[in-house]
Amino acid sequence: MKLVLLSTLIGLAMNSQAQVSVNINVGTPPVWAPNAPAEVHFYYLPDIEVYYDVPARNYIYLSNGKWIRSASLPGIYRGYDLRRGRTVYLTDYRGDRPYSYYKTHRVKYKGNGKWKKDHYYKGKSHGHRGKGHRKDHD
Repeated sequence: MKLVLLSTLIGLAMNSQAQVSVNINVGTPPVWAPNAPAEVHFYYLPDIEVYYDVPARNYIYLSNGKWIRSASLPGIYRGYDLRRGRTVYLTDYRGDRPYSYYKTHRVKYKGNGKWKKDHYYKGKSHGHRGKGHRKDHD
C-alpha cells in the first residue's frame, strides 16, 4: 500500500514539474521583437503587412485573398531584416484573429512598402554596400 501511494505521489510530482516547464516557455516573444507587456499575443510588422502570433510562434500573412499561418515568412519576404524593420505589439483587437482589424492596422501603423530599397533588407542587391547596411545619403 505504501509503495502504491509513493509511486502515485512521485508520478504527480513529475507531471506537475512538466506542466510548469511547458508554461514558462509558452508565449516567449521572438528575439527580434521589442519589449512588450507579458499579455501581448500578436505583433504587427507594418513594412510587410504581416502578423506574428507569439504563443503559436507563427506568422500570419495574406496570400491570394486568404490569411495563412506559417512558422516562416513566405519567399516574397526573403531578405527582410526582422531586427531592423518596424514591429508593433498589438493591444487594439479582440479574439485570435488580429487580421480582422487589418484595414485599421494598415492605416494606423502605416509601413514602408519600399523595404527592399531601405536598410530593412539583408540582401546585397539593390545598391546596398553589404549585409544590413543603411545608405547615409540619397
